Amino acid sequence: MAKLLISNACLINEGEISQVDVLIDGQRIEKIAGQIAAVGGIDVIDADGGVLMPGMIDDQVHFREPGLTEKGDLATESAAAAAGGITSFMEMPNVDPQTTSRDALADKYRSAENRCTANYGFYLGATNKNIDEIRRLEVGEACGIKVFMGASTGDMLVDDDDALENIFADAPVMVVTHCEHSPTIQENEAHAREQYGEDVPMSEHPHIRSANACLTSSSFAVELASRHDALLHILHLTTAIEMELFSPAPRSEKRITAEVCVHHLHFDESRYADLGTRIKCNPAIKGSKDRQALIDALNDGRLDIIATDHAPHTAAEKDNTYFKAPAGLPLVQHAVQTMFGLVRKKEISLELLVDRACHAPADIFGVKDRGYVREGYFADLVIVDPKRPYRVEKPNLLYKCQWSPFEGHEFSSTIDTTIINGAVVFSDGKLSGEIAGQRLEFTRSR
Repeated sequence: MAKLLISNACLINEGEISQVDVLIDGQRIEKIAGQIAAVGGIDVIDADGGVLMPGMIDDQVHFREPGLTEKGDLATESAAAAAGGITSFMEMPNVDPQTTSRDALADKYRSAENRCTANYGFYLGATNKNIDEIRRLEVGEACGIKVFMGASTGDMLVDDDDALENIFADAPVMVVTHCEHSPTIQENEAHAREQYGEDVPMSEHPHIRSANACLTSSSFAVELASRHDALLHILHLTTAIEMELFSPAPRSEKRITAEVCVHHLHFDESRYADLGTRIKCNPAIKGSKDRQALIDALNDGRLDIIATDHAPHTAAEKDNTYFKAPAGLPLVQHAVQTMFGLVRKKEISLELLVDRACHAPADIFGVKDRGYVREGYFADLVIVDPKRPYRVEKPNLLYKCQWSPFEGHEFSSTIDTTIINGAVVFSDGKLSGEIAGQRLEFTRSR
């Protein structure tokens, strides 16, 4: 692999903005300096003042493989992620068969080899009955233990108190939770059926998947983690009331951390009127005051990571009535642009964007040699043109499901170039065809 020089870049990294050149040798960053000469056989990318940042590390995606590949697969969705500036992803276990054993986890890693455009890691899923598998897990085998603490389907719902106690007491790595209280949701669904029958309007979704359902479950997770001194990361927070559970302390001092997703930062419940089931997700997109509380918590440090919860379904599945339409939406191709939109509205800063989408996932999950622009680190980099608008249309979608809640929306920025392990995988609006992804190395233990 020839050396590659990125020149004239505005680097956003480790809380600073600087004008630099970056020299890549093979898969890693060799040198970062104010100016680097392009000598003898070095390929050059002129960033022309564009924003250079580490690639986003998405700690929560559903790429649907194995078993649900009509919706998406590791190849298609990792390519869409790379086109969106996501260079590494951590994928969830609720597939078919479910990733609830170490053997299934190993099979999944084998299936990803030489197929993923972006770097990959996988979660081991918890059930009420697989505590022995969890105890045998070795550091580095999985990014974490995924626990659906309510509101799941099949036997991945962990609702047995003894099972939860054992998981939080004995998990050798981080416990990562989806927190919604199923009995509360079921009661709210019954009330909605009494009022509307089966024709429940989508505007009821944030009331069925209510703030109280979220808080009841997330506060229980925090209590379990505190009692057992477990590492806990709570996914996709959506409510103002939950923010009181989390600390604004530096993340290096925390054993309980929290995530927010781009769609909960971009949309609020007013959009159910025009987007309907296309923004149906669990936990639900809630009100404007909740959205503002999430923004505030990002800025003061209570929310540690920004992710996507990318969860594609076919358009036919989504084109259904409230109870029949599945929850989840495709997001990886436009997540970074969504965050740049928040920057443009002055709701967050560029430095915070990079910290929460790139640095924090690497720190919290112990991702080795990624998440920062540093000499010696893997060259996972993104160049963003913040002044060139980009309109989302069906022909430029790379998702296998071929739809997006952003169709027709014009972002203020464009992903210009994505580099993964030193290889240019996306440039000038096109994938290069390079399958550059590697298995992520996780180093953080309990």
